[in-house]
Amino acid sequence: MVRIAIIPVGGEAVRLRPLTVETSKAMVRFLNRPLVEMSILHLARQGVREFYFGVRGYYNYRDIYDYFQEGKWFSAKYGVDVRVRYMPRVETRGNAEAVLATLEYYDINEPVLVFQGDNIFQLDVQEMYNFHKSKKSFITIALKEEAGDLSEFGVAAVDEDMRILRFVEKPKRREEAPSNLVNTGLYLLSEDFRAFFKGEVGVKLYSEGRLDFGGDVIPTVIETGLPVYGYLTQGYWFDVGTPQRYLKAVKHLLKVLTPADLEAEEIAPSVYAQGTSEQSKALKSKIAEDVKSGVIKAEGNVLLGRHVQVGINTYLRDSVVDNYVVIGEDSIVEDSVIMDRSHVGKGVVIRRSIIGRHVYIGDGAVIEDAVVADDAVVGAGAALRNVKVWPHKNIEKGVKLEGFSVL
Repeated sequence: MVRIAIIPVGGEAVRLRPLTVETSKAMVRFLNRPLVEMSILHLARQGVREFYFGVRGYYNYRDIYDYFQEGKWFSAKYGVDVRVRYMPRVETRGNAEAVLATLEYYDINEPVLVFQGDNIFQLDVQEMYNFHKSKKSFITIALKEEAGDLSEFGVAAVDEDMRILRFVEKPKRREEAPSNLVNTGLYLLSEDFRAFFKGEVGVKLYSEGRLDFGGDVIPTVIETGLPVYGYLTQGYWFDVGTPQRYLKAVKHLLKVLTPADLEAEEIAPSVYAQGTSEQSKALKSKIAEDVKSGVIKAEGNVLLGRHVQVGINTYLRDSVVDNYVVIGEDSIVEDSVIMDRSHVGKGVVIRRSIIGRHVYIGDGAVIEDAVVADDAVVGAGAALRNVKVWPHKNIEKGVKLEGFSVL
């Protein structure tokens, strides 16, 4: 049984900017809640009870601690008890050092699961632990079959028993990859993990500051001959570390998750809406009637948050609209995410884009293949194509921008 999970959260999440300029990547809104909350809930429902954040960086610590605190509210919201703790405020030189510092500080001497704050996944924890135990593995790594491009992943070379022989990091060509099994960043560590760093090899790694799991620790452990095995997970897994991957994960999960998973009810075919207050119920009822009568057109899979307002003659497709968002009439939202408390004017077009929190979009604006970060303003009639807008920026009305960032 695995009771403990550690989530190393460090760095500046450059690939997901501008959403992460002032927000921890683990706390970026995803399906209308913080990204890492979904992972914690998924594991808690399987018996993991203690979650430790290996946090480095001001925004990471502020956002995560302010939201989760000690996790006591989890029981009231989800009916499952968890405890949330934090790594001491020390500087770390990689995700493995964050895990090690947490193990040492809290004197943890049992198997622990490590997962990344910018991943979303489905994992059978007990099955992975049984595999880990049967192999007497030092580290077990969840591997996922990847049919597409492998150039962004560490790809495992394994023997017939699934023992990992080596990783090829980010192979440039398909033929350079030893398999199609990629490292998910989900690690099950044995209770002896701390002891490794008291031995000669571990001490050398530590003294040299080579403390990244993928780049340093795992290759060294394999070289020393300790057993490292790959557990082939069948569930979904997404690294949402870029806007493109974020939107890909959203679209997939809207198809496969149940209304219960989404904390929503299906108010029209493939239209799911959240909220249980009287006002939410009234707004959901109105949207349901408007969809039924054709006043609002919805296609694909759509998730609406609490207290969402949608104007007449609006078209929604394969998109997520977060809590308290207002969308004006005659607007189009396709393959996109609009985060909470944003305001979308009349006749706005949003396609394949992510709109951050508290964003104001003026009437008639067009936003395509773009990312607009928190608290930004997009003026009426502006057109943004393949543009990234940093937090708090003001795009003047009527401006046409394409292919660059507004810092």
